[in-house]
Amino acid sequence: MTEPLKPRWFHILLALSEGEKHGSAIMEEVLARTDGGMKLWPATLYGSLRDLEEAGWIREVDPDPDAPPEPGRRRVHTLTEGGRDVLRDELERMREILELARTRRLLPDPEPGR
Repeated sequence: MTEPLKPRWFHILLALSEGEKHGSAIMEEVLARTDGGMKLWPATLYGSLRDLEEAGWIREVDPDPDAPPEPGRRRVHTLTEGGRDVLRDELERMREILELARTRRLLPDPEPGR
């Protein structure tokens, strides 16, 4: 079994799995998806984005390459194939844990009568 991802990294990768997003959109999606349980403060978010970029799991994209550069322009990120693979591996790891929990009757079976 692989090491689990940091929860904030998992949620950022999951947010980017739908497509390109800027930091504020990532923060809002994670906050909504976790019912307020995970708030990515700007320093945490942008540090995590930097770490994920260094790992090769995300990359910055230019949403409008023809637009002139402007100060304060939002940075947009997208998932790389490597990032998608890491996210799939993490979801598979979670699936295995859920199956074990169901086998041990710690969680209800999603398909009664199986």
